[in-house]
Amino acid sequence: MKTKEMKTKEMILVSMFAALTAIFAQITIPLPISPVPITMQELAVCLAAAILGSRLALLSQLVYIAVGIIGMPVFSGGTAGLARLMGPTGGYITGFLLSSFIIGRLVELRPLPTIRSTFIAMLCGLFVIYTCGMLQLSLVTGITHKAAFMSGVVPFIGMAIIKIALGSAVACSVRTILIKQNLIKVSG
Repeated sequence: MKTKEMKTKEMILVSMFAALTAIFAQITIPLPISPVPITMQELAVCLAAAILGSRLALLSQLVYIAVGIIGMPVFSGGTAGLARLMGPTGGYITGFLLSSFIIGRLVELRPLPTIRSTFIAMLCGLFVIYTCGMLQLSLVTGITHKAAFMSGVVPFIGMAIIKIALGSAVACSVRTILIKQNLIKVSG
C-alpha cells in the first residue's frame, strides 16, 4: 500500500511542476534583437530539478512537452504543437529534458542541499538549455553559431543568473522540507 501512496505523491509532484513550467512559460517578454523571448520557463525547470531530483524532474518536463505537443497552449506565449519544437526556439524546450536530469542528478549527490551546490547545479543546467537552444536556433535559422550565441544566449545570461540565484534558495528550502517530510526519496 505504501508503494502506491508514494507513486500517487510522485505523480502529483510531477504534475505540479509540469503545470508550473506551463504557467511560467506564459510570462513572456519579446526582444527586438532575438527570436527568443525572455520567459520564466528555465526557472521552472531548475526548480523542478533541484526540488524533485533527476527522475521526477525529467518526468515533469516530459509531461510538459507532451501536453504541448498534443495541442495544449503551454509553450511560451500560449503556443503549442510539434512545429513549435521544430522551430527556432524548440532547442530550448527540448533542452529542458537533459537539463532537468543533470540538475536533479547533481542535487542528489548531497543528502541535504545547500544553496551553493543548488546554484552550481542550476548553472550547469542553464548551460545545457542555452547550448541546446543555441544549436537549434543556428540550425533552423541558418545563422552562425556565433550569431545564435549573440542573439539566443547573451541577452538572457544576466537575468538567468538572477533567476537561479533566487531559485536556488527557494529550491534548497523546499527540497529540505520535502525530504524531512518523506515526500521525496533521497538516495544513499
